[in-house]
Amino acid sequence: MRAALPDVAAAVVVTVLVFVFLHARMASGESDTVAVMPFMDDPGTYWMYLLSQAFGWSGLLWAWGTVMIGLLLSGAHSTRLPVSRQALERWHRTTSLTTTALMLAHALMFAAELVRYETKVSWAERLWVGFADTFVPGWYDSGTGRIAIPLGQGAVYLAIPLGLLFYVRHRIGANTWRRLHRFVIVVYVLSVWHTLLYGTNVWYGDWPRTVLWLLQLPVALLLLLRLLRPACRAERLGTPGGRRGATGGWWVRAAGRAAAGAVIVGLVVVVASGRDGGRARPAHPPATAPHAQETE
Repeated sequence: MRAALPDVAAAVVVTVLVFVFLHARMASGESDTVAVMPFMDDPGTYWMYLLSQAFGWSGLLWAWGTVMIGLLLSGAHSTRLPVSRQALERWHRTTSLTTTALMLAHALMFAAELVRYETKVSWAERLWVGFADTFVPGWYDSGTGRIAIPLGQGAVYLAIPLGLLFYVRHRIGANTWRRLHRFVIVVYVLSVWHTLLYGTNVWYGDWPRTVLWLLQLPVALLLLLRLLRPACRAERLGTPGGRRGATGGWWVRAAGRAAAGAVIVGLVVVVASGRDGGRARPAHPPATAPHAQETE
């Protein structure tokens, strides 16, 4: 916990800076969030939503960093890095914990904004609506959120056990822990997918969305390198008829390498072509709220 304090402090500073930036853009009318939802043109009213966005962006940044460190550690050449393996492992643990905390803060501030928004029902109903829309899969039923919110929920609900399993690895066994820990990459993929679908700051096909796609290239490259040259001998590809391929694992590992390579090609095509899934900026943006308020 002591080692995590500097990392948490840095995350708080980054979150505050992002919040100030988003607040200033909303106050000036230049915010993409306001372009998507013009009724949110008052940062004084919607500060909790802005804080949720700030936690989300810092959480995604920390997730990117911890995944990069994890991939560096699991590669065959981790001993040749300029930083010691012990330092990298410590950073990986602390950034993982910080990432989970930032994800939870992002979700809690989103729930708080929903509680503030639902003014037509009792406090008990408002608390339930905020909780259910944020934490119950399939409950949020408005627009893109019907897909994006469950993706974010899946990331949170996977991140918590996968991150904490490290501290009970002596009970479940190191091999079991390593197998489960590989699914951390799924948490990261879900987080990026959630952001691309629901992040109003990367809603349109402008440069921020392209940069977000571009940042996934080093992750995909390190993943491919880790699959091609794993540190663990048992994970090496070998030959289809060799000892390591006897149980069918060869085909799984080969498919993983092919998929990682295809992702890299896809990312390059997306960035080079500019077809990154962003929406066209409308001449007359909608002026509707994200969803109708609950009533008795």
